[in-house]
Amino acid sequence: MSDILARIAVYKRAEVAERKAATAQARMDAKARAASPPRGFRRALEAAHAPGRLALIGEIKRASPSRGLIREDFEPVALARAYEAGGAACLSVLTDTPSFGGAPEHLGAARAATELPVLRKDFMLDRYQVPEARALGADCILIIMAAVDDVAASTLCAYAKVWGMDAIAEVHDAVELDRALKLDCRLVGINNRDLKTFVTDLATTEALAPRVPRDRIVIAESGIAGASDIGRLARVGVHAFLVGESLLRQPDVAAATRALIGGGQA
Repeated sequence: MSDILARIAVYKRAEVAERKAATAQARMDAKARAASPPRGFRRALEAAHAPGRLALIGEIKRASPSRGLIREDFEPVALARAYEAGGAACLSVLTDTPSFGGAPEHLGAARAATELPVLRKDFMLDRYQVPEARALGADCILIIMAAVDDVAASTLCAYAKVWGMDAIAEVHDAVELDRALKLDCRLVGINNRDLKTFVTDLATTEALAPRVPRDRIVIAESGIAGASDIGRLARVGVHAFLVGESLLRQPDVAAATRALIGGGQA
């Protein structure tokens, strides 16, 4: 585990412990059952993932540890609507506060403003966070293989299914990919950012994507700045992309999203 992930894991476990003390498991489960039904994250990607087309997950985040503040006029509802207007298939909403300036309420607000399925982008370490994500309205969770062992990853994946959600197993290298492929996760995220140096390199996806079985959807993450990057990754069979910073830095997010999708079509 990289130093940044280790630091995050310490405060995240403390956060989860506090939330468990405040809201018992039975109460959180009841909240999850009362939430509106899951919208089908994987299904939405598959629908947009037809031959000659690409599926875009538009990310909503205020900041990041490596890049600092990304968007000053940060309005989750407006951004969600902009992504939807631009043709995104799904949303990704950061709910981590210390490292990304996110908040749990951002997810619910973004989801309520659109018809799009939403990924809860956070550091999932404990099964308690799965019904918690569902209670917030999440349709999918992220499992960062670098942050959890195989038992925890399998547990998170299984609990996502119990609650009717999809899960993305995120990998950064070949070892993590081998671990992820043992899970019952149909979505595999390949993060092009080195968690030790924070350098992004699309060659990571180029190297790993061909090793993913065809019955799974590969999602390229990080370092995607324009249509040429999408075209480059499409050549190794990737047609689903999670993009945040490059779009969030544009004054017109809807237009930028539309241009990225249009320019990257095969």
